[in-house]
Amino acid sequence: MPTTIEVNKQSVEALLGSGKSKPFVIPEYQRPYAWTDEQVETLFEDLWEFSAISGGTERDGSYFLGSIVSYENEDSEQEIIDGQQRITSLFLLLRAIYTKLTATQASERTAEANNFIGKIEPAIWRTNKLTGIVDYKNILLTSRVVNNEGNNTLRAILETGEANETAKDNYSKNYRHFQALFDKHSQENPLMVYQFIYALLNQAILLPITADTQDTALTIFSTLNDRGLPLSDADIFKAKIYNQLNADDKTAFIERWKDLDEQASAANESIQQLFYYNMFYLRALEQDIKTTIPGVRKYYAANKFEKLYNPSLLDTLFVILNLWNVVNTGAEIEGESWSKNAKIKQSLDTLSSYPNEFWKYPVVIYYVCYRKRDDFEIKFGLFLNKLLMELMTKYLMIPSINAVKPDILKLNSAIVSSDTPEFHFKDIDTSQLELHIQNPNRNVVRMLLKILAYEQQKELLPARWEIEHIFPQKWQTNYFPDMSDATIKEKIEHIGNKLPFEKRLNIIAGNGYFSKKKKEYAASQIAITKAIGTSKTTEWDLDSITKRDIRISDSIIALLNKWDRNYKNISSAVDREQPSGDDLARIEKKGWI
Repeated sequence: MPTTIEVNKQSVEALLGSGKSKPFVIPEYQRPYAWTDEQVETLFEDLWEFSAISGGTERDGSYFLGSIVSYENEDSEQEIIDGQQRITSLFLLLRAIYTKLTATQASERTAEANNFIGKIEPAIWRTNKLTGIVDYKNILLTSRVVNNEGNNTLRAILETGEANETAKDNYSKNYRHFQALFDKHSQENPLMVYQFIYALLNQAILLPITADTQDTALTIFSTLNDRGLPLSDADIFKAKIYNQLNADDKTAFIERWKDLDEQASAANESIQQLFYYNMFYLRALEQDIKTTIPGVRKYYAANKFEKLYNPSLLDTLFVILNLWNVVNTGAEIEGESWSKNAKIKQSLDTLSSYPNEFWKYPVVIYYVCYRKRDDFEIKFGLFLNKLLMELMTKYLMIPSINAVKPDILKLNSAIVSSDTPEFHFKDIDTSQLELHIQNPNRNVVRMLLKILAYEQQKELLPARWEIEHIFPQKWQTNYFPDMSDATIKEKIEHIGNKLPFEKRLNIIAGNGYFSKKKKEYAASQIAITKAIGTSKTTEWDLDSITKRDIRISDSIIALLNKWDRNYKNISSAVDREQPSGDDLARIEKKGWI
């Protein structure tokens, strides 16, 4: 079905008045009303200035207030996707003006006051089309923002025209500020008052963009919005879950959601991303291996959002967050010894340098499925090394980010059935890797350097390290008079000429030659780099790079073969019978992880 979008500029009076047939709703997933005193004052002063200069009369002229993006929901309401701050402020401003106009006894009001009272009423409240009687409880704007006490405050202000003098919420503060501004300008320039009201109702223009579906409206909003954070799928999910809960469970849910949000931020993740990881876990449970990956909102929206209403959803998101708290911050989880295992942390850190996120999905699924098992730590370590071996070899041979997608999705599904799942990756003869390791694609260099470094040290690499070229990238042209620049440049990019190096030391070392940089290498806390700095080698040339190329490629190929062999051995043992505690202890002692 084609998408339908209606765009038709309207005055404030016309747009707000349309709420009598299709009332405005600020949906649950929107953020709370957040306009500041400065924004309120800017709106008012700009409108007043416009009225004084070119508005307030029948002359052509308009003041553009911006767009309002909405769609008509199933209850025939105008659900505001973008513009909720602006439209809420306009309702508050009109209510402040109405309160001022009606403060005078009806018999003492001017004809102008009565006219504008009659104009404002149908823009805020539903009025009887026959009698004209105003229903002050039937307000044309409703806020349903989740767990926001201000919803009732907004309703009370629009109904009564009163705001608590001590209230600190934005609705009350901004309403009082509008009142103060209107009083001030009315006293200073009473002749301008009615021109201002006229301009506000008739010459202040909004551009309502009405979409036929929520998806279309959100897409439009994401395209237009450059003023702040766009609505996330997680905002919508929170609202959907909240609305399904009974009153007793809503408060507890919001507290847990807030806790999840805060913990995710502290772990350099987001709730949105946790939902994304969980999608792959659920797809694995469903044995869904289709390579077309759905959008998060589309996936959870299937079957009327039934996946969101699973009582264990938040529990699973917290579990997934535990994993990323370890990976991203190095945290240790109480009661989970694997989170203290240096080798596992090193494997996860190495995987984190893989050029895309495909590695994350099987790791999440494996952790969620098997973290409570007694042998989890050992098997998790073996699994991570096997995954690292497969991803590394495939990327070295075929440096494409999508080359492993089908294999990863198959692996995801295999994991839920076995803690030693079969990897259906295409076999590669590791003897073919030598040249690819020695002259690797630049996207895999950090992974290679981490593998090398972690063979010589227990702790993680420092957070701020850089790829160091032992022989400098800028060399003197007379250093190799018999070689072309292209040959030298190619050789300098080989793995044999690279080291992981702390950024602060790298700055000190600069772009000098080996003899000048050895001192800084020796000061490094990275074992592989320190070893170069404390070696007896005094010169570093292209032959040195070639020799180190060979040593590194031999070492990495041997390690990749070891990881593959160890995983196959444990898989075979599981096929025969579940390994005993003694078997697993021997595996650990042999250094399988």
